[in-house]
Amino acid sequence: MLPKSGSNVHLAEKDSFIQKGFVSWIRKNIRKRECVFYETGAREGICKCGYPKTHHVDEAIKSEDHTEETWNKDGHFREVPTDAFGDITFGGLGKNTSKYARVSTDSQPVILYQLLTEQWKLSPPNLLISVTGGFKNFYMKNHLKKMFRRGLVKVAQTTGAWIITGGTHSGVMKYVGQAVRDYAMSNSTTQSQMVAIGVATWGTVHNGNVLVDPQGCFPANYEMDVQGQGHLSCLDNNHTHFLLVDDGTIDGCGGVEIELRGRLEKLISQQPLGNKESGVTIPVVCVVLDGGPGTLNTIYNAMLNGTPCVILEGSGRIADVIAEVAILPLNNVTISLIHQLMKKFFGIAYEKFSDFNIIEWTKKIQDIIRMPHLLTVCGIIEGKREDVDVAILQALFKASRTSKSVGAGWERQLELAIAWNRVDIAETEIFTEESQWKSADLHGAMFSALIGHKHQFVRLLLDNGVSLNDFLQKDTLKQLYFKAPSCSFLCMLKKKAENMDQGLDPTTLVTLVYKEVQELLGSFIKPLRPPWATRKRNSRSRDETSISLQGTNQEGSQRPLIEDTGEPRRDPGRDLFLWAVIQNNRELAEIAWEQCGDCLSAALAASTILKKMAEEEDDEDEAKDMQKLANHYEKHAIGVFSECYDCDQKRAQRLLVRTLPSWGTTTCLRLALEADAKSFVAQSGVQAHLTQIWCGELAVDNPVWRVMICMLFFPLIYTGFLTFSRDKVIQREARNSEEMKNIKAGTGSKLRRTYKAPDHASLQHMKPLSCSSRLAGFYSSPQVKFFWNIVSYAAFLLLFAVVLMMDFQPTPSPREVVFYIWVLSLVCEELRQLFHDPDGLRKKAMMYIQDLWNILDVLSIIIFIIGLVCRLIPEFFYTGKIFLCMDFVVFCLRLMAIFTISKTLGPKIIMVRRMMRDIFFFMFLLAIWMVAYGVAKQGILIHNETRLGWIFRGAVYDPYLIVFGNIPTNIDNAFFDKNACSMNGTDPLKPKCPVLSGNHIPAFPEWLTIFLLCVYLLFTNILLLNLLIAIFNFTFQEVQDNTDTIWKFQRHELIKEYHSRPAAPPPFILLIHVYRFVKWCCPSRKYKEFKEFSQPEEEELLSWEALIKDQYLQSTQLEQSQSSEGRIIDIAQNVTTITDRLEREEQGSSAAIEKRLARLEEQANQSAKALQWIMDSLRSLNDAATEAPILLTADGESSEGLRNMPEKNKGGFHISARQCQYPNTKVVRFPVPEEKVPWEVCFTSYMPPHYASEDSGDHVDGSESEALDNYRNPGGRTGMRGRGALSCLGPNLNVDLVLTRWRDSKRSVLEFLAVWDESQAAWALPGGPVQSGENLPVMLMKVLDQKLYETINTNIKEGTKVKQVFEGYVDDSRNTDNAWVETTVLTFHLDRTSPFMDTVATSHGSSQTVQWQEVSGKAQLCSNQRDNLRLIAKLHHRKF
Repeated sequence: MLPKSGSNVHLAEKDSFIQKGFVSWIRKNIRKRECVFYETGAREGICKCGYPKTHHVDEAIKSEDHTEETWNKDGHFREVPTDAFGDITFGGLGKNTSKYARVSTDSQPVILYQLLTEQWKLSPPNLLISVTGGFKNFYMKNHLKKMFRRGLVKVAQTTGAWIITGGTHSGVMKYVGQAVRDYAMSNSTTQSQMVAIGVATWGTVHNGNVLVDPQGCFPANYEMDVQGQGHLSCLDNNHTHFLLVDDGTIDGCGGVEIELRGRLEKLISQQPLGNKESGVTIPVVCVVLDGGPGTLNTIYNAMLNGTPCVILEGSGRIADVIAEVAILPLNNVTISLIHQLMKKFFGIAYEKFSDFNIIEWTKKIQDIIRMPHLLTVCGIIEGKREDVDVAILQALFKASRTSKSVGAGWERQLELAIAWNRVDIAETEIFTEESQWKSADLHGAMFSALIGHKHQFVRLLLDNGVSLNDFLQKDTLKQLYFKAPSCSFLCMLKKKAENMDQGLDPTTLVTLVYKEVQELLGSFIKPLRPPWATRKRNSRSRDETSISLQGTNQEGSQRPLIEDTGEPRRDPGRDLFLWAVIQNNRELAEIAWEQCGDCLSAALAASTILKKMAEEEDDEDEAKDMQKLANHYEKHAIGVFSECYDCDQKRAQRLLVRTLPSWGTTTCLRLALEADAKSFVAQSGVQAHLTQIWCGELAVDNPVWRVMICMLFFPLIYTGFLTFSRDKVIQREARNSEEMKNIKAGTGSKLRRTYKAPDHASLQHMKPLSCSSRLAGFYSSPQVKFFWNIVSYAAFLLLFAVVLMMDFQPTPSPREVVFYIWVLSLVCEELRQLFHDPDGLRKKAMMYIQDLWNILDVLSIIIFIIGLVCRLIPEFFYTGKIFLCMDFVVFCLRLMAIFTISKTLGPKIIMVRRMMRDIFFFMFLLAIWMVAYGVAKQGILIHNETRLGWIFRGAVYDPYLIVFGNIPTNIDNAFFDKNACSMNGTDPLKPKCPVLSGNHIPAFPEWLTIFLLCVYLLFTNILLLNLLIAIFNFTFQEVQDNTDTIWKFQRHELIKEYHSRPAAPPPFILLIHVYRFVKWCCPSRKYKEFKEFSQPEEEELLSWEALIKDQYLQSTQLEQSQSSEGRIIDIAQNVTTITDRLEREEQGSSAAIEKRLARLEEQANQSAKALQWIMDSLRSLNDAATEAPILLTADGESSEGLRNMPEKNKGGFHISARQCQYPNTKVVRFPVPEEKVPWEVCFTSYMPPHYASEDSGDHVDGSESEALDNYRNPGGRTGMRGRGALSCLGPNLNVDLVLTRWRDSKRSVLEFLAVWDESQAAWALPGGPVQSGENLPVMLMKVLDQKLYETINTNIKEGTKVKQVFEGYVDDSRNTDNAWVETTVLTFHLDRTSPFMDTVATSHGSSQTVQWQEVSGKAQLCSNQRDNLRLIAKLHHRKF
């Protein structure tokens, strides 16, 4: 317990240190507001700030006669370190713990963002959801509540979003908290915690005093008292973090946090999203439920800042008002309609609204629906249910398609979809039938999807045009490894690099990865290098006798098939597959495997790598996952090869022995053996290949008895008694040729042969074998070698037995000398296998340790050496014979290895080996009972026995014999014989007698010894022996179920051994060893040539393999779909698809009906206006004395103005000139709805403020002067009187110059000159204001060369080359009722031969302030200038 206690103390000290650092940071950076001027308010002893007098500092309390100043909310506050921060624990079930901090209204958003991410350890969000709406008395129906919660949880879960609300336990915030609670209950992991940040007003928080502590509360116990909160609000117990905004007052008035919340949201929206290099920032979306006028202002301001808003239709009040008018034409959204909707949805509260409020809200609602790309209405009412999460994501996609982001909009949408992991949205919104993507455009998205392990997006991108060959370049692969998520394999490499004091840059990391993979695959492969590394020409260095690189070809000649002679073809699929495999990522690895050029070798290599990694992995769960994935790819390899073998056996066997340049010039068969892939090796195709190798030059269908007869009488091989494989090939070719001749003769036409004609080299090989070749081929066959070695080994054992039993003399006899020479030949053969193995000495040594037969070989040789040494020393002659006798036993056991080739006896040997291992561990259990009983019995019966031999016999040997039924007689007095023992233990041949009584009768308690014997027999003979039988039965059944697989796998090792073994059996093999040794000492420069596949053959084989792989995947998918689980999933998907389609059709039909009704209503209004005009015309013609009744609108205004609406304005009125906030000022315009813009329309309540920039402090004056009445804006009312920010009353002339050129001599692209406008932070056309008499603005001198400026000015005066594109009124945000901007747009085209081409953008500007851009719809200009650019394109006959 002490170490554990010490560990807890250490953790406590560490937490305390971190807490102290947090407190220090808070007190340094976070502030609160404090009142510094005490003035008694409505209650005695309470300041106007809401705090009592005792809460003020002494300097804040003034004397009673101090009357120089009064309390001011803006000036009488200061900022001091906050005194409320830490953890807050809510009572009740679960006891949720959250973070909180009291912050000032003037806090910097950067500091708050650092608090959230660095101090509170929140991961930066992929999406920011700002929820606003009803604060109190807000009620939602249950089905709406469930849909909102489910949608909010889903979008937050899939995108990793932050949710920002008001943070109190009321209204919309309460429902958000419940959604967070539901998610927390269904997900226990803290890593997937849903973040809900509450930004509330400190002065409205109920029980806020419990949160105050200058040193922080860790935690503060907060009790929610909803019943007693009064006009205050309790914090919601389901929010995870709170920012309590303090303005220095506690008057209970909310809304203080709105400004700071907006600034924080804006800062978060400017932070990079995921991959910083992509340039995509964190998106923000505003979700609106219910709400009143304050919510309308929030929506309006959010949309002006470019934040998309999602309105939940059916949630009530202002949300439903906006949802009602969102589908209507803008002209139909009138003041009267807003009156009706406000009365409908607000009920009693409508009576408190003034006419000015309705006019203002009408104007804002019109501005809101004028931005449809930022407005999304989500129907959650009955009969129109839409998914909230889909609506939120679609709203962000709509916002990214604005004109400002044209060109990068689709890329941004794709980055967002990947960050949110919403492949469904990407399929429906981005990768549509109309969209066409280039591979290079998707590389960034592909990189993000791979790094984020978004396998569904990786597959989607590959399906939509991503080329791995183009994507996976040198730098991309390096960054993939360098930025890959941490895994055990990469962590191990980093530790190795640290131990070697080697810097781990991307290049070094990739090099280490390939080096480590080479070690995992095995030492027999050549070095693996990254795809960009230079590869020298490989030369074959391994023994050509390794059967994993060889095979018997169709002609029956045993020779290597492939030689690696050059640089391998690049396979980007292999590199990506390897990257995914080492991370143990099944989904990505599966996708990459499908892209591999050689899928069979890739699957086997992955199985090898994963099994080796699982052996080295410390985490058991991770190791199990690796083993499971390794088995998965072994199954893939089996499936692909089985399909290949069923299709074409010849090609399939070529796949087995084909050299793999991508995997270190090894072969598939060698990889399967290294991976211990028993099931793969046990396939019929692999076994057929091994059988061909086993038979060598002989045909595989020769009976064994014929082979044995030919071994005894070899001339029979020349008589046709045995069939050779080449003879069968020659017969088959001859038969095919004869059939083709018959077909030609019968049809009289030339038919194309269906088989490939053999080349010249093959024809030479197909010549009949000569006599010497037949003899050499027969005796070099592994099958014949095996039979001769059996005969030889049997003769060796017979000679060994004769020597031991009949001819073991002090002086070695001739037979004994022959025996020693025979053993020497066996030793030489073992040394040859050890040193000549292609895997190397180290790997062969490891195999010796793991293989039982190799252990027996070493043991037999060691015992033989010991026996021989003792036999040659006269004093130890007999001892040497004993050792040799024991060695005979080992040599006999080694004989069992030859039976592994037998399909009947081979599995039985495996069972014996497994049972030997079982019995070894069983002996531990048995030894416990044997020693326990033996020691107890010996101690009871015998007193002070000193002879170790008899002690061992009584304590161990006798209990062991009891197990087999040999019951001792000395434990029972009835069978006691005094003559059978020695009284004092002096007789070495007799045991010591038990303790005797005075009458020479044993004194031990007979009942006890018999009882111990019964218990011992019960547990050993009945319990333990039956347990051993059960263990054997289990082992037998386990091996029996996999008998065929295990035998086929182990058969390979025997075939490999005899394939490389010399033809002569021992002891004659010694001569061959001597010959090879002499040859090795005098090396020859002659090397065997290896046949290589030509490039067309290689590509044809890989293409065929890829085709078979596709068929295998299709069949696998078909099997899965036809299974019961697959059918259930398909049915569920079909039902979901049908339901969604029906809902979309229903929504589409309802929307179409609403549009038709809206058009019908509009036509009815137009008809009414036409009839009114006819009536007025008739009245004026007849000079009627009485006037028609005046129709009044809902706001009390006359409809006369509607009749007099000018025709030119029916297409729409100015918009920018009616913005609520006048630019660069705090002056607010008078709201002017769409219908009140024309001067002809009566607007009696119109009282615009007056503003002129020359007035000090943005002076606002409601008075009117006679001079202003002389100037009236031709575009209509603007809500502002005076000159504003313009230079004069009336029209302010402006000239924009469109300077164009052709990009190249082919006139493929038309370009225009754009300048950077610092005030608007956007690109614009060069231009500026002009005075009367000026043709060009003087500001153009800063952009254009002086000579060019003068040339254009002269052409304007002469009326040549310069064309006027537009002249007239411009909708400018600076316009007022009495001052407006009128612009003239001129265009001047520069020829490529013009001397001014090189001076335009170089002499007076840089690429950052002046730029040539393409004349197209992608140009990022304001709406007015884009319209002018469209005219330029039309002038030059270009598409815009």
